[in-house]
Amino acid sequence: MRWMTLAAALTMAAGITAHAAPIYKWVDAQGVTHFDAQPPAGQTVQEINVQRPPPPPVAPSAIEADPQQQEIDARVKKQVKVQEARLAENCEIMRNNLALLQNNPRVRAQTEGGTKRLTEDERKARIAETEKSIAEFCR
Repeated sequence: MRWMTLAAALTMAAGITAHAAPIYKWVDAQGVTHFDAQPPAGQTVQEINVQRPPPPPVAPSAIEADPQQQEIDARVKKQVKVQEARLAENCEIMRNNLALLQNNPRVRAQTEGGTKRLTEDERKARIAETEKSIAEFCR
């Protein structure tokens, strides 16, 4: 008797889900998306099938599957890595130069005729230039 009751309950539960009411989707005048079992009158609706499985994942596009394109992508990625490494190296040099300019009042600079000591105003100008370059190019 219990088995028959259980079988009847399972059959009814399966029957209810098999005949579930459709769900409707629409967008109102304010741009709000609504979902309901009753579609509004005079409104364009889209019926949503809740029992249909989701679509399969999209296959890679023809461009992604092209070996020539993959080779170009790999080459560009390698170039970007080289550029990022150079930028990081230049940033470290700029930060070292900034530290030297800030901590050493007797800085010498290369000129056409040899080396000369920077005046305090020249040193401050170079500090400002270096800080601007670091802010612009370094993270």
